[in-house]
Amino acid sequence: MNEAVNQKIETYFSKYRARKYEKGQILILDGDEAPNVFYLVSGKVKVYDVTYRGDEIILNIFKPSAFFPMSLALNKVPNPYIYEAETDIEVRQAPATEVLEFLNANPDIVMDLLSRVYKGVDGLLGRMAALMSGSAKSRLMYELILESQRFGKSQDDNSYLLDITEKDLGARAGLSRETVSREMRKLKKEDLVTINSHNIIVKNMENLKIKLGQEV
Repeated sequence: MNEAVNQKIETYFSKYRARKYEKGQILILDGDEAPNVFYLVSGKVKVYDVTYRGDEIILNIFKPSAFFPMSLALNKVPNPYIYEAETDIEVRQAPATEVLEFLNANPDIVMDLLSRVYKGVDGLLGRMAALMSGSAKSRLMYELILESQRFGKSQDDNSYLLDITEKDLGARAGLSRETVSREMRKLKKEDLVTINSHNIIVKNMENLKIKLGQEV
């Protein structure tokens, strides 16, 4: 994000009261209307749906400086998903009508928002391609790449440290925990990842991308 744009957004939302939510608290339930827009100061918020079997499917993760749910603010429709604090978070809430006025007065912010939306669309298309391949392995590799790009901590040896569990990976890829564990063992054998009790390390992003290209 452009630093000047980021500063303008931060300054705008700073006039609204900050609120803290603990990990696991719900911000918006499915079926709720969204009269307010949340600005994420710290932490992560996940957006997910629940299947008829009770499985959680994670659709998106918001990180600091994101503001949401803009689709509901713009279209004034009931919310179809659940927004939940994936970690302890701090947010600021602004009335949706005031946020829309702010956007109308600041076309540079709108352009930045569009850029974020299209990056998100690219991510969804990539996920769709991995899903249509029919391979659990390709779906898992895609999620590992996406997680590395968005939230991974780059290491000196060009690897990426991911603070994520196999359960959460499964929720992102639409796979059971057992399937994720099995496929992760295969990736470990191919020297693409390292797994320990606290995190996952993607050893070489380019090698993982090449492998994904061979699978899809």
